[in-house]
Amino acid sequence: MERTRNYAIFINAVIFMNTYLQKKIYLILCAFLYCQSSHAFEYKTFSGILFVKINAGCFLMGKDTDLKESSPVEQPQHKVCISHPYYLSETEITQNQWESIMGSNPSKSKSLYKPVERVSWNDAQEFIQRLNAKEGGRSFRLPSEAEWEYAARAGSKDLYSFGSKSKDLSDYGWYGDEGYGGASHQVALKKPNSWGLYDMHGNVWEWVQDWYGSDYYAMSPENDPRGPDSGQYKSYRGGSWVGKAVNLRSSLRYSGLPSMRTSDIGIRLLHEMD
Repeated sequence: MERTRNYAIFINAVIFMNTYLQKKIYLILCAFLYCQSSHAFEYKTFSGILFVKINAGCFLMGKDTDLKESSPVEQPQHKVCISHPYYLSETEITQNQWESIMGSNPSKSKSLYKPVERVSWNDAQEFIQRLNAKEGGRSFRLPSEAEWEYAARAGSKDLYSFGSKSKDLSDYGWYGDEGYGGASHQVALKKPNSWGLYDMHGNVWEWVQDWYGSDYYAMSPENDPRGPDSGQYKSYRGGSWVGKAVNLRSSLRYSGLPSMRTSDIGIRLLHEMD
């Protein structure tokens, strides 16, 4: 009874919360008070970064050849199984989170709760190395392309996690077609996907761990693919505030040099389960 009463008081106190910081406070307090919801997400927090548990499972990666929006690098569509659950950061890594580990903020559009950008794949590895050391050797890394797309789809076979109608995209992501060009935006202001992840479509692109291979899907293993063994370019996913709606689809693949820095590419972290 006391827990129910505390929960009711707590919910009334957070009705008007809408900023990312307030949402983080909500989730931390919610875990403490054993809040119940229709989505039983499981969270962990490390160094001020909130992670959502992603369960193991299988999905169809890439797109069909008969879809107008498909490109050859997204084909063939193929079955992929993620054999182990993992935690993925609820949002793109913010400038505040980056600066707390690295001591500096390289972003062009500065604001504590905007995603960090102008970070290269190499910069991301340095951030991860320092974070792992700070957290006692825990296993943080960038997600693989397969892990990223699996989480972005959140069970959907459509262009986006919520369906294939681009008119609904503005509810879930920041992108150029909607006049959001010019700069990134504070994380977690749009709707999350059905697995509790924000900004998987748009805001900033997200580096993933894999080397990029344009023909990799033709030879990809079914279980836990990690990309080619070597290459010149690294993959990044998700689209950005610069891009058109079609470029925010879950299957779209882009690539760049590991040293490349732009104002519309950031990162999202994966935490391997103990």
